[in-house]
Amino acid sequence: MNIPRVIILTLVSEIALFILAKLIGNRQISQLSLFDYITGITIGSMAAQMATDLDVHYSHPLTAMTIYALVSVGISVVASKSIKIRRFVFGNSLVLMDNGELYRKNFKTAKLDLNEFLLQCRTSGFFNINDIQTAILESNGKISFLPKTAKRPATPSDLNLRPDIEKVSVNVILDGRVVQENLNYTGNDVMWLQKELASQNINKIEDVFLATCDSSNKLSAYTMNDISNSHDLFD
Repeated sequence: MNIPRVIILTLVSEIALFILAKLIGNRQISQLSLFDYITGITIGSMAAQMATDLDVHYSHPLTAMTIYALVSVGISVVASKSIKIRRFVFGNSLVLMDNGELYRKNFKTAKLDLNEFLLQCRTSGFFNINDIQTAILESNGKISFLPKTAKRPATPSDLNLRPDIEKVSVNVILDGRVVQENLNYTGNDVMWLQKELASQNINKIEDVFLATCDSSNKLSAYTMNDISNSHDLFD
């Protein structure tokens, strides 16, 4: 076997897969439609063939991979402009349960058995289906649940509260290095950072594994810790 050629073709197929994946779009497996999932598997198998099947010229599977990706992108563009095509290609939502009634015909259409539905209920925190107002099977295969009003968590509006808007925390130190762009985004500088670290008895930035700054301009720092915690909390 020609090992150098296999190595080169493997690297080429990896690069091609990366480019085509970026072209198709970054989506999680749970967000893929059935068509996208099958297309991804097909392109992956072609990439493997390009890397290992030395009897086939590399341009053949590479061309096929490109065509599959372009067709996938084309269908996504067309589907975004037409509701009918989008429903035909990607499917539509099905109401499995509403107002205490299970729709058996929709279960058959979705090829979903009752035990699997109950499993999805439990993994979503509903151990009693009487707590569910509506359950909808989405086109990506996930089930969305709407709890009954009396069973949903209380929100600030239920309590007539007006909490301040909370923003995401920003990473200002990663693995002992200052992320200057993020630090500037918070409106602070290195002097402020060092002062805040000193108030937490941390003398060197290099000793910080992670430091974040929240919307209240509060710094949370976590120092380097090489001690191994071997205790299994779930054993």
